[in-house]
Amino acid sequence: MHLVPAVFLALALSGAIQAATLRVLVITGQTDLPYHDWRETAPFLRRVLEDTGRFEVKLLEEPRGLTAATLDPYDVLVLNYNGPRWGGESERAVEAFVRGGKGMIAVHGVSYGRFFGMEFRDGRWVASSTGDSGWAAYAEMLGASWKPENIGHSVRHVFPVKWVDPNHPIARGLEPTFLANDELYHKLDLRPNARVIASAYSDPAMKGTGKDEPQIWTVNFGEGRVVHMTLGHDLAAMYQPGFVTAFVRGTEWAATGEVTIGPVSAAVRGPDKDAVRLLVVTGAHSYPLSFYTLFEGRRDIRWEHATSTTEAFRPKMAERYDVVLLHDMHQQIGEAERENLRAFIESGKGIVSVHHAIASYPDWRWWREEVLGGFYFIKPADGHRASEYKEGVDFVVKPVPAMARHPVLRGVPPLPIHDEVYRHMWHSEKITVLMEADHPLNDRPAVYLGPHAKSRVIYIQPGHSDSTMRHPGFRRLVHNAILWAARRLD
Repeated sequence: MHLVPAVFLALALSGAIQAATLRVLVITGQTDLPYHDWRETAPFLRRVLEDTGRFEVKLLEEPRGLTAATLDPYDVLVLNYNGPRWGGESERAVEAFVRGGKGMIAVHGVSYGRFFGMEFRDGRWVASSTGDSGWAAYAEMLGASWKPENIGHSVRHVFPVKWVDPNHPIARGLEPTFLANDELYHKLDLRPNARVIASAYSDPAMKGTGKDEPQIWTVNFGEGRVVHMTLGHDLAAMYQPGFVTAFVRGTEWAATGEVTIGPVSAAVRGPDKDAVRLLVVTGAHSYPLSFYTLFEGRRDIRWEHATSTTEAFRPKMAERYDVVLLHDMHQQIGEAERENLRAFIESGKGIVSVHHAIASYPDWRWWREEVLGGFYFIKPADGHRASEYKEGVDFVVKPVPAMARHPVLRGVPPLPIHDEVYRHMWHSEKITVLMEADHPLNDRPAVYLGPHAKSRVIYIQPGHSDSTMRHPGFRRLVHNAILWAARRLD
């Protein structure tokens, strides 16, 4: 059995400070370059900010046309942009926003481009051929400019970045250095209003300058604050814990002039401490690998995986798990495993059974009659005919109107799916049907609650195809079912 953590960058708030939410607008979108993929980096920047619990973040992918009214609700801007100019009104609105006392943090590729009166020609940046001198206040606002002939960087590599101003609020309390996996920009011309807080040695062996080059600096612009980070070339560069810490702390400082956010607590964050402890059981039947994506991005679930009944149903399960999710079709289950699973259920823990798991443990009548309340007979038994299936059928699974307010169906729409249909199954009169199938080759009950008096048990019939696994409505259904079975959703 192995732990499969959800992978997320996470940040810890220092102490128990409860600060007001700050509103952030990430300005992103078009690029003049075949790199700096904002479609990957902008959502990442949004996520790491929101992970702190300190920020509410919106993305603006088309900045041309923004006005002062557009910016008014926000406390700080994130500039992740390297494309065409926005027009005078929009540029003046951003300038006034910062000059008037609010904040901005600028990342990597903002260091050059059309705002500086340049154009990209013959594979390099040169002075504009149209006579455009650029956005007049831009260099002052960023605290730097770059002559076209000096634009460049060392070879992409891993290098240490040193906090040269460790008393600045962004750097205070952090380790003296952090690792970057990035391009190391060089030969930038800093303005007098720039205060360098982090630098890195530009190694000549990596086609660098042999000098310490500024990597992060701050600017006082009017009444506002700006942070400029030359780091952040791509998603891999941004994934570095040092970048994330500097970015989120820099964003908070630009917004408020103070920093309450601590350093990265872990490069990989698992689920929340109080997450539902879930055991996922598979085996004895194939399934699409997208099945595992059902649990991705769920901080409220901590899950482990077992592929046999022996591995899954061990003693004292209730001490380790809150819910067991079954996507197996094992035909044999040992007596010890039966007793362990029975004890888990009798203790009040939850069961979620998905798709072909309805055919598991055919010789265990207590399981199908008292727990699941349904069964798929692979062959005739106990006076019941063999059940039937057909793959690749388009059909609709829809909520039963009378059950529409049940917690499991919260946010779950009708599901038009391409999946496997089941017919001639056995269903107990004691089940509570939540969703029905509307197809002649499928029995009507498609999602239902089992009859066990102590345990919360739910069966979800769909779950054969990759497209079903990826359907947002199905994913919501499975997530709700897990939380409900764990008594976290009422």
